[in-house]
Amino acid sequence: MTLHEKGDMNRDSGRQNQHDRRPSRRTLLLAGAAFTTTAAAGRLGRAATADDLLAGHAAVETTPPNGIELAGFHRPPGSPRLVTGSRQPAAARVIVLEQGSVRAVIVAIDIIVVSAEFARQFARAVEDRVGIPADHVRVCATHTHSMPTFLSLRQWGAIPESYQSLVMKLGLEAVERAWNDRSAARLRVGSKRVEGGNSNRTVKPGQWRTDAEFGPASDDSQRWLDTMLHALVFERTGGRPPIIAYHFSAHPVCYHDTLSGPDWAGVVAEHCRASRGVDPVFFQGHIGDVNPGDGTKWIGDVEPTARAISMGLDAAIDSARETAVDRLQSIRRPVDLPLDLDLYRDWLAAYRADPAACANGPWVDAGFAADWFRAAAAVENPAPVRQTTLSSLWIGPVAMLFHPAELYSCYGLAIRRDSGAATTLCVGYADDFVGYVTDPTAFANGEYAALTVPKLLDLPPFTTESGRRLVAAATTLLAARS
Repeated sequence: MTLHEKGDMNRDSGRQNQHDRRPSRRTLLLAGAAFTTTAAAGRLGRAATADDLLAGHAAVETTPPNGIELAGFHRPPGSPRLVTGSRQPAAARVIVLEQGSVRAVIVAIDIIVVSAEFARQFARAVEDRVGIPADHVRVCATHTHSMPTFLSLRQWGAIPESYQSLVMKLGLEAVERAWNDRSAARLRVGSKRVEGGNSNRTVKPGQWRTDAEFGPASDDSQRWLDTMLHALVFERTGGRPPIIAYHFSAHPVCYHDTLSGPDWAGVVAEHCRASRGVDPVFFQGHIGDVNPGDGTKWIGDVEPTARAISMGLDAAIDSARETAVDRLQSIRRPVDLPLDLDLYRDWLAAYRADPAACANGPWVDAGFAADWFRAAAAVENPAPVRQTTLSSLWIGPVAMLFHPAELYSCYGLAIRRDSGAATTLCVGYADDFVGYVTDPTAFANGEYAALTVPKLLDLPPFTTESGRRLVAAATTLLAARS
């Protein structure tokens, strides 16, 4: 089932699709010859050698059927937010890379989050099917709030088991097709600061500082915004279309209704397909404190956000410069993020003392608080850390750092600043989901990200040092050599 072809689940769902801009299959499979310049085609016209970078791509539609629960917003028990149609088709997109004996896979799924178990099963299946080591397989969520979840979120979304199994199956088929699609490629890298594509939602417009100002002394005592969009363009041999991937930090949360889809990223993809004949792969950035748009109206109106990001993507692609790829390196390591067990015990004590007082604010409502307390009180010895993993992928001078957090902007910017790479893509929601990793101010202000979301995940809250711990672990990993 290829991207934008309807699968059996969707044919049987009786859904009335709400979009009329569905591209044809031919549009998505265009070779993109007009995009690849004559000079580039000449350079790639020779036979591949052992030192060449090989790149392959495939995509598969993963639009959920009617009746599947959507995630991302609080819904009390008995009133789930169920799919009634699709605004845009959802997809799983795959890039396969190979150089010498090193092989890697990156999968980007239009979903709110993935669990560590889903990512492990997927990676092992990839190793069984095409021989790429499981440790070299990255499974990323775009974090759209108009799709289901593959990790249970208390009253924010249950796992739709049959749909999850279907996406696993289709994603693995896409990996096989991407593996068979690989050919010699040259990498071009571009970047562009985007105006009006994102905003820091924790402070008023004008009160945040941007990546342009983030320097050696910058830290988590202020609120930041990363406006940089990075584009990776793999130009390929054999008449194959280029592969375009981009990285940007903006919450896909423009819609709160019951239509499924990738949110603003879907409109950006439509623009790229129409203008370049290529379906882009989107990697989400650090958006724990970031909304879409310029800080004004964005709910229900995706166009201003998508237009700003599309303009940035076009500029990044058009200005991209060829970059030599002298190595392909993938490393994965465990990391322990410290949890604040004292604060966790304070929560338990507060609920025991007066449940009626725990009915709003960080407790959401009385029903949510009671459900959380029942689960938390049954845990005798909570772990002092949340164990997870970080991964790096070096494509020549380009570093990709994959982490499982909803990271505040300051920490994504710190990783990029301290990475030692010419270009760094700090990709969130990868291979697991640990919730928000906030700055210390979020705890002092009693923000939802710091005090409520851990309860969705049955976790104690992180300590105020967890963000700095993650940055240190990430920069250490990026400094490693295999």
